[in-house]
Amino acid sequence: MTTKSPVVRFAPSPTGFLHIGGLRTALYNYLFARNQKGKIILRIEDTDTKRYVEGAVQSLIETFKWVGLYFDEGPNTGGDNGPYFQSQRLEIYRKYAEELINKDNAYYAFDTPERLTELREKQNRTNQQTKYDKFALTLSEDEIQNNLKNGVPHVVRLNVIEGNKIIVNDLVRGEIEFNTETLDDQILIKSDGYPTYHLANVVDDHLMGVTHVIRGEEWLSSTPKHVLLYEYLDWEKPLFAHLPLLLNPDKSKLSKRQGDVAVEDYRDKGYLKEALINFVALLGWNTGDDQEFFKLEELVEKFSIDRVHKAGAVFNVEKLNWLNAEHLRSKTNNEILVMLKDELSHSEYNESNVEDDYLLLIIEAMKPRVSFVIEFITNCPYFYKAPVHYDERVINKRWKEETPEQLILLRDNIEKIDSLSKENFEQALSVTAEELNIGKAKLIHPVRLAVSGMGTGPGVYDLLFILGKEEVIKRINRALETIKTPDTNLSK
Repeated sequence: MTTKSPVVRFAPSPTGFLHIGGLRTALYNYLFARNQKGKIILRIEDTDTKRYVEGAVQSLIETFKWVGLYFDEGPNTGGDNGPYFQSQRLEIYRKYAEELINKDNAYYAFDTPERLTELREKQNRTNQQTKYDKFALTLSEDEIQNNLKNGVPHVVRLNVIEGNKIIVNDLVRGEIEFNTETLDDQILIKSDGYPTYHLANVVDDHLMGVTHVIRGEEWLSSTPKHVLLYEYLDWEKPLFAHLPLLLNPDKSKLSKRQGDVAVEDYRDKGYLKEALINFVALLGWNTGDDQEFFKLEELVEKFSIDRVHKAGAVFNVEKLNWLNAEHLRSKTNNEILVMLKDELSHSEYNESNVEDDYLLLIIEAMKPRVSFVIEFITNCPYFYKAPVHYDERVINKRWKEETPEQLILLRDNIEKIDSLSKENFEQALSVTAEELNIGKAKLIHPVRLAVSGMGTGPGVYDLLFILGKEEVIKRINRALETIKTPDTNLSK
């Protein structure tokens, strides 16, 4: 007996951006499929015409391309189970809705909005569960056919029989029992002829051969209705796995009110796709050890549904920032160079005409000190343009009355350097310190301020070497003309 390869799907609605939670669901489906040598399908659930956003599908596809998740079947890749837009599959849903009606597992309902509102208000007043009262089942067959013939607005509802229990063996949560008395007669076909999520997703999952439904916890309460549909249609049920909620640090549900929730927002802020994928994978799953740094291939290798947590996962942006820095440092300097040149092209230094070799030196020096590519610019602007302002706090702390004289001697010794190397800049500074009979720190801090305008940065010898002899001398001269000792500043 051969075991069928698993088939999973990600089925978003094109209602705007890709939510971080949506990315997590897609990622877990992807990791499971790749780990199990199965298949993943992208299906667009666009039957809610009121919420449809123009361009959302293309944006979704581009976002998945950016993060590096590729589907085996879908709108942009094709496949044997299309079409992959539910709006193009309406006849299929009508066919199965009619089959359910013919088996008395579903029925036409012609209720007016006013009647439904009155019913709901009455149930609220008497503290009853708000659900449909099956009034439509009291209509005779003649009444039903006359209503259909006369075009009376109607829906198709699922016929839930009370007094039964539905058992769902969830791969994350274990065995869950539902009582049919708590289930509403869910609408399957709306008055506009479009299916609801419940019918469309069950029909499509069956026809597309989906073996595992991996989705968010918010769909757990709908699962018994889906199980009923599988049973009513005599179809084999897939296995279900419901993923934990994503939470803000205050344990509320992750929402835009408390921060960015769109994948595109994080891309635009400069987060690396590798870091975002790594971070999202850990929102509800781990390997059972202390490992937190993963590349996509390793996630595929190690992922398993039985390591997915039940409890909600807290979205910790500090951890995302840490992972971004780690993934950035794992890249080669040449990989970073490509990204840095792109950032420079959109910055105020876009006409600097900086050579690649110069940028590679900056990357090597700053790599341990940055978390984002943009910080190769913002954390060290002095590499692209000479400072015109100098940090007052550093002046007050490091620029003494004797500093100008000391820097003049250092400048003269730097002028004597024949071949440029970090070692020769270090030698010039050491010789100057010996001649002045002072510690190196008395020179290191002022010269850093003079050439960068700042008090922090890469090693001072890296700084001097990258800028080069002529530029260092020019900047020391400008600092000597510009910076006054703190006492002079106070007397102004």
